[in-house]
Amino acid sequence: MANAQQKFQKRQLRVRRQIRKAGGERPRLAVYRSGLHIYAQVIDDRAGKTLAAASSLDKELKGKLAKGCNIEAAGEVGKLVASRAVKEGVKEVVFDRGGYKFHGRVKALADAAREAGLSF
Repeated sequence: MANAQQKFQKRQLRVRRQIRKAGGERPRLAVYRSGLHIYAQVIDDRAGKTLAAASSLDKELKGKLAKGCNIEAAGEVGKLVASRAVKEGVKEVVFDRGGYKFHGRVKALADAAREAGLSF
């Protein structure tokens, strides 16, 4: 029986395989979820640059959010990173959820980013 860490690593490899399939044609929207906050970056792997980033620690969101670790905070971070990416001229991305399940905070961030103008 696989433990939680092994399952996480298996999901992580599966996601990385899908991103490699995309071939670096589009930037990727990478998500990191900690116990207290959520972070998102739009990364151009060809140039090795971060095009846009947002987190629940941003000054714009800090006063608006009661907590940085709930679904509402993830939605706000998704909207913010998408608006920053669109300002940089990025419309299409590959969603890199890491090894996290597409559920809860990760799903809320993705849905908010889609609503704000990113397509993936």
